[in-house]
Amino acid sequence: QVKLEESGGGSVQSGESLRLSCEVSGYTYNGRLLAWFRQAPGKQREGIASIDYFHDKTYADFVKGRFIISQDNAKNTLYLQINNLKPKDTAMYYCAATPARLRFKLAQNEYTYWGQGTQVNVTS
Repeated sequence: QVKLEESGGGSVQSGESLRLSCEVSGYTYNGRLLAWFRQAPGKQREGIASIDYFHDKTYADFVKGRFIISQDNAKNTLYLQINNLKPKDTAMYYCAATPARLRFKLAQNEYTYWGQGTQVNVTS
């Protein structure tokens, strides 16, 4: 019943911006946590940011202000705004969900549901 579907990725030049979206179905009750992760070529998947139903947010240190997580609960949609993209941001971006209350909110092994990912390619 739970379904996550990302969109909004693409190929851009360094310095440009993207807004990724994640449609969430069957998992929109209050007691849930949503997050964005990414996996670059040759690297392990890493957490970017999380947000709960009441908009409490957690960001990874590497974000450095360029990533903004948000949601529209009425539309059951999660967003990730990425500004000033760099080649190092090239990766597959995933949204994920969990019913758990987490001490470390970007621990990927704690997330139960995942989307298929949307590819972001950034060139110089």
